[in-house]
Amino acid sequence: MQKYKCTACTYVYDPEEGDPDNGVEPGTPFEEIPQDWLCPECGVPKELFVPLD
Repeated sequence: MQKYKCTACTYVYDPEEGDPDNGVEPGTPFEEIPQDWLCPECGVPKELFVPLD
């Protein structure tokens, strides 16, 4: 599954790990994360993430 990087900090969303502390279960693709989810490190919205090459 595709990883996504926050453009405001160094956080990388890894679908295999999810973000359980913020209600995103492991195995959740980035596209299925709720629109109101925020970067757990810097608080920017999901729209500021880009696919990681």
